[in-house]
Amino acid sequence: MPEQTPMPAEQKTTRNPWAWIPTLYFAEGIPYIAVMTISVIMYKRLGISNADIALYTSWLYLPWVIKPFWSPFVDLLKTKRWWIVTMQLLIGAGLAGVAFFIPVPFFFRATLAVFWLVAFSSATHDIAADGFYMLALDTHKQAMYVGIRSTFYRIASIMGQGVLIIVAGFLETHTGLQPLQISVEAGPGLHTRVVTEAGVPLPAAPATGEPCFVAFPPALTLGTETIPSDSAARLKAFAAEQNRLNGFVSAAEITSRAATGSDLSWWAGHVSQPLGSWIRRHFGENREPLPETALAGNTALVGVRLNRAPAPGESHVLVMHPDKGDKSIAMAGDDRLVFTAENWNTPAWLVIQADPKLDKPSHASFRGSSGNIPLAWSITFFIMAGLFIAFFLYHRYALPRPASDKPSAEVTAKNIVREFATAFSTFFRKKQVAAGIFFMLTYRFAEAQLLKLVTPFLLDQQDVGGLGLTTGEVGLVYGTIGILSLTIGGILGGLIAARGGLKKWLWPMALSMILTTVTFLYLAYTLPDNLLIINLCVGLEQFGYGFGFTAYMLYMIYYAEGEFKTSHYAICTAFMALGMMLPGMFAGWLQEQLGYRHFFLWVMICSIIPLIATALLKIDPEFGKKQPKTAG
Repeated sequence: MPEQTPMPAEQKTTRNPWAWIPTLYFAEGIPYIAVMTISVIMYKRLGISNADIALYTSWLYLPWVIKPFWSPFVDLLKTKRWWIVTMQLLIGAGLAGVAFFIPVPFFFRATLAVFWLVAFSSATHDIAADGFYMLALDTHKQAMYVGIRSTFYRIASIMGQGVLIIVAGFLETHTGLQPLQISVEAGPGLHTRVVTEAGVPLPAAPATGEPCFVAFPPALTLGTETIPSDSAARLKAFAAEQNRLNGFVSAAEITSRAATGSDLSWWAGHVSQPLGSWIRRHFGENREPLPETALAGNTALVGVRLNRAPAPGESHVLVMHPDKGDKSIAMAGDDRLVFTAENWNTPAWLVIQADPKLDKPSHASFRGSSGNIPLAWSITFFIMAGLFIAFFLYHRYALPRPASDKPSAEVTAKNIVREFATAFSTFFRKKQVAAGIFFMLTYRFAEAQLLKLVTPFLLDQQDVGGLGLTTGEVGLVYGTIGILSLTIGGILGGLIAARGGLKKWLWPMALSMILTTVTFLYLAYTLPDNLLIINLCVGLEQFGYGFGFTAYMLYMIYYAEGEFKTSHYAICTAFMALGMMLPGMFAGWLQEQLGYRHFFLWVMICSIIPLIATALLKIDPEFGKKQPKTAG
């Protein structure tokens, strides 16, 4: 039995799959969520415009689009295990880099550059992890643990879009000054104290004690009588002008809201602005001021200042949002104000306006969060960086060392080119290649546009068509309830598809994707302030998407069947990423032209395209079904 002496050493190359599969696929999900979702919420909270968020973060899909181009190097050079632990270390360093750059003045460019590094590292980690999974397990165990890897990838989504966002929201409200509260009583016969352009001096605030915001008046009375719309417009224009002149509105917001002709690029001057004007004129929401002869809801100003100067170079960002009460009383002006050592004792102006249809006693309150937003997000990304350093250290020990995980014996440029060319050429010679690629590119065409604007819609105030949720509420609604519903929909989709096969359930799953648009169209038109209703809508949307996405994943597996299954599946996922990247790039710009209501209506119309792609497919009726056992 001398041949069996290496067995003890070989035994060390195996490990219980429960020891590494959950953590490996949890680690695979976190950086993707950080780059594609958490970055969107972070940039929104830091004052970047919707158009810039959608455009620049959509480009971050590119590494997942082009990863098949360097996948042969992962196959031929080093081991899959080496690539996994190295990429986890690099991802941890990249997330720490994001945390370092958030507080700097040029944070947008710097963090985008680091996100690119994290995106390429994450895409490479995906290639290595999926390859390692197939090498470390036999086919029986691959099937046994496929649900486990999927579950822990979804748990990573819950962690990223839920827990980490809630942590950031908690830090936002507990790292700065005491929250500012403004209450409003509205009703017939109440006297409204109107602040004119001449201004009313704010009461002297003590320069001692803890720094805090002072509002004048802190409790506002607002009559429900209507006023001429030009009077309301003058108050809004005065507040906006003063806030800009005194530096309360950040430079990023000024640039995104009001670029002049000399600041325009050729693309903006000749394409995006003329096209955007035409779209707004013919299809945009009418949120312009009412004609001068019409009446508007009563409007008043509230002044806000600090009680003492911040330290040189220090700033306090005040973010206002509805707290509770009647949503017929709303903010109609700037809701994000930056206080510095230069403008702290000059009043910033908030605009409070009642709905012109309001004719009964009502109450509303507004809360101003003045936490250190850059610090909150820096700490959040440092937490993620620490998590990945822990993954790196753990997986160096926990990952098995399968004998088949080894670099190629003959790594030459000729071998790499030949392998690459063969895999690609056979992919494009498959049956129904045109219909298959069209399906992979367009099945998520509507959802790709929606995804970029979901969190801005949840965060934006109601005067611009959003729901006005806080960061923590977004983490609860979309990142926790939504992801749990997504998981349930995906699991149910997999169970049903396994019983009847992909062909039987393809159309029901494709149709369920329409839920993605209908629920947000409802939210945009009703603007509910009840969190239960919002949770139900988001949960229904995510359940429908999870159920419908099962068909997409199964079709990619179906299309990749053959000799080059791994390479062909990587190419399929690249088309999937491209189908998400391109629509997402223009989604923010389009929403700014249309408004949220008409944008979600447009997205619902776009749901027709995936149905056309579905109708073109021809699928083996037996694919996906559980096959009966054969005797012997």
